[in-house]
Amino acid sequence: MPDNKFLNQEDHLIKENWAEHQLLTTTNYGRKNKVLCWFSGGLNFQIEHHLFPNICHIHYPKIAKIVKATAKEYDLPYFEFRTFRQAVGAHYGQLKALGRADFR
Repeated sequence: MPDNKFLNQEDHLIKENWAEHQLLTTTNYGRKNKVLCWFSGGLNFQIEHHLFPNICHIHYPKIAKIVKATAKEYDLPYFEFRTFRQAVGAHYGQLKALGRADFR
Protein backbone atom coordinates (compact mmCIF):
# COMPACT_ATOMS: atom_id res chain seq x y z
CA MET A 1 0.00 0.00 0.00
CA PRO A 2 1.42 3.44 -0.90
CA ASP A 3 2.23 5.95 1.84
CA ASN A 4 -0.75 8.02 2.86
CA LYS A 5 -0.37 10.99 5.19
CA PHE A 6 -3.92 10.49 6.47
CA LEU A 7 -3.70 6.79 7.32
CA ASN A 8 -1.89 5.00 10.09
CA GLN A 9 0.05 2.36 8.15
CA GLU A 10 -0.12 -0.33 10.86
CA ASP A 11 -3.87 -0.51 11.40
CA HIS A 12 -5.05 1.45 8.32
CA LEU A 13 -7.14 3.85 10.42
CA ILE A 14 -7.50 7.55 9.77
CA LYS A 15 -5.08 9.44 12.03
CA GLU A 16 -7.34 12.40 12.81
CA ASN A 17 -10.76 12.65 14.38
CA TRP A 18 -13.72 13.12 12.05
CA ALA A 19 -13.86 16.95 12.15
CA GLU A 20 -10.10 17.35 11.66
CA HIS A 21 -10.27 14.97 8.72
CA GLN A 22 -12.99 17.10 7.09
CA LEU A 23 -10.77 20.18 7.38
CA LEU A 24 -7.75 18.34 5.99
CA THR A 25 -9.54 16.84 2.99
CA THR A 26 -11.95 19.53 1.77
CA THR A 27 -11.48 22.95 0.20
CA ASN A 28 -13.78 25.93 -0.28
CA TYR A 29 -13.77 28.20 -3.32
CA GLY A 30 -15.31 31.52 -4.24
CA ARG A 31 -16.86 32.08 -0.82
CA LYS A 32 -17.57 35.76 -1.49
CA ASN A 33 -19.19 35.23 -4.88
CA LYS A 34 -22.97 35.36 -4.28
CA VAL A 35 -23.83 34.23 -7.82
CA LEU A 36 -21.54 31.21 -7.55
CA CYS A 37 -22.97 30.42 -4.12
CA TRP A 38 -26.51 30.53 -5.50
CA PHE A 39 -25.63 28.63 -8.69
CA SER A 40 -23.81 25.84 -6.84
CA GLY A 41 -26.35 25.62 -4.04
CA GLY A 42 -23.65 26.38 -1.49
CA LEU A 43 -21.34 23.55 -2.57
CA ASN A 44 -18.50 26.05 -2.89
CA PHE A 45 -18.56 25.88 0.93
CA GLN A 46 -17.29 22.30 0.91
CA ILE A 47 -15.82 22.48 4.42
CA GLU A 48 -19.07 23.63 5.99
CA HIS A 49 -21.07 21.24 3.81
CA HIS A 50 -19.03 18.30 5.13
CA LEU A 51 -19.07 19.46 8.74
CA PHE A 52 -22.77 20.39 8.78
CA PRO A 53 -24.57 18.44 6.02
CA ASN A 54 -28.03 18.93 7.57
CA ILE A 55 -27.86 22.73 7.72
CA CYS A 56 -29.35 24.73 4.84
CA HIS A 57 -26.66 26.20 2.57
CA ILE A 58 -27.94 29.75 3.03
CA HIS A 59 -26.29 29.69 6.47
CA TYR A 60 -22.85 28.57 5.22
CA PRO A 61 -21.37 32.07 4.78
CA LYS A 62 -22.01 32.91 8.44
CA ILE A 63 -20.93 29.47 9.64
CA ALA A 64 -17.75 29.70 7.54
CA LYS A 65 -16.52 32.68 9.55
CA ILE A 66 -16.90 30.70 12.78
CA VAL A 67 -15.33 27.54 11.35
CA LYS A 68 -12.36 29.46 9.93
CA ALA A 69 -11.74 31.23 13.26
CA THR A 70 -12.06 27.95 15.17
CA ALA A 71 -9.66 26.19 12.80
CA LYS A 72 -7.13 28.97 13.37
CA GLU A 73 -7.64 28.78 17.14
CA TYR A 74 -6.83 25.05 17.11
CA ASP A 75 -4.01 25.39 14.56
CA LEU A 76 -5.90 23.45 11.89
CA PRO A 77 -5.87 24.27 8.18
CA TYR A 78 -8.78 25.96 6.42
CA PHE A 79 -8.19 25.44 2.72
CA GLU A 80 -9.83 27.79 0.28
CA PHE A 81 -9.41 29.29 -3.17
CA ARG A 82 -10.50 32.86 -3.65
CA THR A 83 -12.08 32.16 -7.04
CA PHE A 84 -13.71 29.33 -8.94
CA ARG A 85 -11.03 29.71 -11.60
CA GLN A 86 -8.26 29.09 -9.05
CA ALA A 87 -10.10 26.00 -7.80
CA VAL A 88 -10.47 24.58 -11.32
CA GLY A 89 -6.78 25.29 -12.03
CA ALA A 90 -5.71 23.50 -8.86
CA HIS A 91 -8.02 20.58 -9.68
CA TYR A 92 -6.49 20.31 -13.16
CA GLY A 93 -3.00 20.34 -11.62
CA GLN A 94 -3.99 17.57 -9.20
CA LEU A 95 -5.42 15.43 -12.01
CA LYS A 96 -2.26 15.97 -14.03
CA ALA A 97 -0.09 14.91 -11.08
CA LEU A 98 -2.24 11.84 -10.44
CA GLY A 99 -1.94 10.88 -14.12
CA ARG A 100 1.86 10.75 -14.05
CA ALA A 101 3.32 7.27 -14.43
CA ASP A 102 5.65 7.83 -11.45
CA PHE A 103 2.91 9.07 -9.09
CA ARG A 104 2.85 7.40 -5.67
